[in-house]
This record gives sequence, structure tokens and C-alpha cells, in this order.
Amino acid sequence: MDTALALPALIGLIGVALLFDFLNGLHDAANSIATIVSTRVLRPQFAVMWAAFFNFIAFFFFGLHVAETVGTGIVGAAVVDPSVILAALLGAIGWNVITWLLGIPSSSSHALIGGLVGAGLAKAGFDAVVWGGLLKTVGAIFLSPATGFLLALLLILIVSWLFVRSTPFRVDGTFRILQFVSASLYSLGHGGNDAQKTMGIIAVLLYSQGMLGDSFHVPFWVVLSCQFAMALGTLMGGWRIVHTMGSKITRLTPMQGFCAETGGAITLFAATWLGIPVSTTHTITGAIVGVGAARRVSAVRWGVAGSIVIAWVVTLPAAAAMSALTYFVVTWIT
Repeated sequence: MDTALALPALIGLIGVALLFDFLNGLHDAANSIATIVSTRVLRPQFAVMWAAFFNFIAFFFFGLHVAETVGTGIVGAAVVDPSVILAALLGAIGWNVITWLLGIPSSSSHALIGGLVGAGLAKAGFDAVVWGGLLKTVGAIFLSPATGFLLALLLILIVSWLFVRSTPFRVDGTFRILQFVSASLYSLGHGGNDAQKTMGIIAVLLYSQGMLGDSFHVPFWVVLSCQFAMALGTLMGGWRIVHTMGSKITRLTPMQGFCAETGGAITLFAATWLGIPVSTTHTITGAIVGVGAARRVSAVRWGVAGSIVIAWVVTLPAAAAMSALTYFVVTWIT
């Protein structure tokens, strides 16, 4: 594939990026709605509409720090060309489809990061990688679920103390209402962090084609397109993963759902403002495990949680390998 793309090819490649964003919303819809569905506060069809709306409006609340990290902080902008972008996207999409079919809540974010790294390595070797940005992202694999776990655990202890004299009926009714707030916040965090990753991919593609001038930035039409694709994917739902996240790890009450979503949302807000591309899947899983463990350790189905952790560890290298192979195929064909 030539470095300079004809307009139809450029539009097609942007379309592939938006397809990834759509699949990200489809694959990660469970992150936003699993708890509110499993606690029966909202029916699934209404929950996805609720989540999709807040996914879309997220760009009003956050800067574009994550997009800048993905665009220039994982693989050097000078290395990026259309073949690298296409290979990264196809590798990430392939891994997402595999895990979606298996109902495994792996990370779309880290599939994309792994795809970028794999394609960059295939083109230029280790010099392609911006190690500071990559190590920061890899560190977030461990920090985001741990932070979600601790915040959710702390919140449920605080809430339990505040409502110690309340009847179970009152507690249940109160947190059924509050879950609307916590689910909205988590969906904002999801839309703010995840959609920005595709914004970074499209922006660095445009930059590699000389369409952004001398400075890297994210055009507003790219922001809108990515938010819309993410919201549309969320609207379509991802019910296999909803079942895993909402009921297989642990059984949730509305109070526990509120604490899990709020702990996860705080983690995502902080990461997005710091420009760290974290996994929304990792974050909410850690928070759900935290609220389950607060009840009793045996309340968590550790076998299911363990299989999810394995998927986390495998995602980066698996997506990287798929993208590297795709890069060699793409460059051989073109």
C-alpha cells in the first residue's frame, strides 16, 4: 500500500476505524449496563439506550488527551502509514470478534494498543515503539482494575455504614434510583476514554497523509464520528458479555451495582483526564469483584474472574501477533 492514499482508499480506511469503534461499543456495552441490568433496575433494551446516549455526549465533558496518547504516544507518528493503521485495526477487530463470540469480556482498548504495537514492530522493529506511552498503558492493565476494586470496596463499606439503620426495602428503593446516576457516570467515562482511542487512530492517519498541517490534532468531525459509532455499537448491545459481567462473576443488589459503577466511573474519569487509555472492561470487572468480596470472599466466582484475567493478559500479545501477520499480508498483496 502506498504511503499516499487516494481519497476513496482513505475514506475506506476511516470506515474500518469507525467499524472498530462500532464493535468497541458492541463489545463493551456490558461495561456500562451489566450492573443496572443484572439488578433489574432497567430492562436491557432501555439500558442500552441510556448507555448509548451518555456514550455519545461524553465529548462535551473531556479533553482529547487519550486520543493524543494513542495517536502519537504508543507508536511513533513517523512510523505510521496506511498499512500500519489497516493492520492494527484488522488485528484488533479480529480479536474482538473472537472474544465476543466466546462471550469473553476482553479489552477492546488493549486489542487496539496491541494491534498498533504489532503493526509498528512488523514495519520498523523496536524503534517504532514509544516505550514511555506503552509502559504507561501496560501499567494501567494492572492499576485500573485494582483501583476499581479498592474504590468499590471502600464505597460499599461507607454506604453500608450510612444505611446501617435503614430497612432493606428502603435501601433497595434508594439505590434503584441512584443507579441511574452511577450508570450515567460510567457510560460517560466509557464514551470519554474508549471513543478517543479511535479518534487518535484516525487523526494520526490523517496526519500521515499531510492533511492536518504541521501539528497533530483531532478534527471535530472525527470526534463526532467516533462518538456516534461508539454510541451506535452500544445501542446494538452485547448480550453474551452482559451475562458474564452482570451475573456470572457475582450476584449484585442495587446498592452493590451503584458502588461498582461509581468506583469504576471515578477510575475512568481520572484516567481520561490524565490521558491514559485504560480498559473499561478491566475497570468494571475489578469493581464488581470488589463489591462481591465486600460481602464475602466466596460470593465471587473466582474461576470466572480468573478466566477474565487470563483474557486480559493474552489480549495485547494476541492482537499484536494478529496485526503483525496482517501487516505482512497487506504489504505483500500491495
